Amino acid sequence: MRNTKKVIAATAAVATLVGLAACGSGSDANANKGNADKAELVFWGWDSGNSMKDIIAKFEKANPGITVKFNNTGTAEKTSTALSNAIAAGNGAPDVVMLEDPTVTQFAVTDGLVDLSEFGADKLADDFAAGPWNKLQYNSKPYALPIDSGPEMFFYNKAVFDKAGVDGESIKTWDDYYEAAKKIRATGSYITNLAGTSGDYQPFTAQIWQAGAQPWKVDGEKITINMTKDEGMQRYIKFVQKLIDEDLVDTKTPNWSDDWNRELNDGTIASLTIGAWMPINLMTGAPDQAGNWRVAQLPQWEEGKEVSAEDGGSALAVVKLSKNQAAAYKFVEYMTHGDGAQTMADTGTFPSLKKILTSDSFTDPTTEANKKTNAYFGGQNVNEVLSEAAQRPTEKFQYLPYNPFAQSAYGDEVSKAYTGEITLEQALQNYGKKLAEQGEQQGYTVTVK
Repeated sequence: MRNTKKVIAATAAVATLVGLAACGSGSDANANKGNADKAELVFWGWDSGNSMKDIIAKFEKANPGITVKFNNTGTAEKTSTALSNAIAAGNGAPDVVMLEDPTVTQFAVTDGLVDLSEFGADKLADDFAAGPWNKLQYNSKPYALPIDSGPEMFFYNKAVFDKAGVDGESIKTWDDYYEAAKKIRATGSYITNLAGTSGDYQPFTAQIWQAGAQPWKVDGEKITINMTKDEGMQRYIKFVQKLIDEDLVDTKTPNWSDDWNRELNDGTIASLTIGAWMPINLMTGAPDQAGNWRVAQLPQWEEGKEVSAEDGGSALAVVKLSKNQAAAYKFVEYMTHGDGAQTMADTGTFPSLKKILTSDSFTDPTTEANKKTNAYFGGQNVNEVLSEAAQRPTEKFQYLPYNPFAQSAYGDEVSKAYTGEITLEQALQNYGKKLAEQGEQQGYTVTVK
């Protein structure tokens, strides 16, 4: 597999990160595994729960021959950009890197990461929730281990739903959701917002994933783009276009904007289909709705099914340039499968490890963290619902090996369908062409259907 794909131009910040990591890797792309019990590791990632210092200290205590230098890269985008440049340069890469799940394939395809089945990681599949585990496979091999999980959930404002005469718990299918949307719109609110911006890309992939869509397929150097003729995509397009045409969704408010938080806080936006990590964001972004929000399982395309999908998530990988691959894997395993995984769950990370998801402590409504969250959700045992979702089956789904481009191009092209310039089908056709052009520029053989 060649690894000469185009990389993003380095910035000053990226150059600084690469410089910091120089001691953790070497220029030999075929570096040996090193000593599993003795190494100086460099680790790039972000620290949302402010738990890295504690986790690393505990790891080093349990593994006295290994030290870990953590470089907080700030964001997933900066991390993947820095890694791309370090790999292209042939030096300066870390031993261990944190990546968003969809970008793992990008680096696996270009031979930048270690196939973790070399260390037995393929034997761990049954220990993790299916959704996050499946996202990290390339050629049926794991190239990272999941840190967290983000099963797509249905969050709804019970007060707004009650006003519209809608029972949120009775919404089992997307047809039920459509009927509820009409009743909620009659009250002046919207069931949700859909603006087609780059910030909507992750929920978009989760929803088409749940619909069984395969809009793109990657087979080594070959990519097939099928944005509108795929059966799952047709199902999704028809449904969403109906919501747009009938003014049942707020098409002007993008996710994560100030207006979005304001409308969640005043009840204008009455529900969200979004990842299981959302509760804390609702608690801080919509404080006036304390006690009103609830969470339920995602509506299904076919009644009686229990198909889930993932929205977000992050993982740890071992970089191919590392001279300390064995020790690096030991750290990755500790963080994701060992004691470090529990520490991360205790500090707010939604877990992907089944033993944590099914543990009494995770769903115990009397813990301080759960009491606070459950109070916001009207006394509902939130983690119990989220845990069930994380263990539901998922269909197979791939991401493109240039996922960051796919996300930005989504906002450029698909947003036009939500402003009414063109239909959603036309927008997705244009989007598919942009994805194909990028793939060809990257050196892939691309077929568009």
